[in-house]
Amino acid sequence: MLTQMNVRGLLFDPYNNAYIVVLRDEHRSDVLPIWVGKSEASAIGFALENISPPRPTTHDLMKSMLDNVDAKILSAVVTDLKDNTYYAKIHLWYGDSEYSVDARPSDAIALALRAEAPIFTAETVLRKQRSEELERWLETVKPEDFGKLDT
Repeated sequence: MLTQMNVRGLLFDPYNNAYIVVLRDEHRSDVLPIWVGKSEASAIGFALENISPPRPTTHDLMKSMLDNVDAKILSAVVTDLKDNTYYAKIHLWYGDSEYSVDARPSDAIALALRAEAPIFTAETVLRKQRSEELERWLETVKPEDFGKLDT
């Protein structure tokens, strides 16, 4: 099952010196933060702000190439989470067939925004993300953080 997501914004994480693209579902119940590099954050930021740089960025070039061969970006899907790394696919329509192309989530999101195509996340990714957050929290929690249990 897929959940449609919207880009809610970009944040800077000073601890990791990286940017975070924040995806949130339409019902505002699920949030998916994805850490991205500076250039990827810029590409996403340009698309969010409808900024056209004087020369095309890589994502603009890719979109232009797809447009010129009459291929259509159908969607971007965050498909998996393994070892703190997200995976994605870009779904394209070309000719009379649909194609699925492996991509980094940041590239898939940047292209989807330029094409005004929907962004989805697999339900398994949302579950894994919740599970990994809990595991990270359990690794850092200490017994004294719990206090005493009165019986």
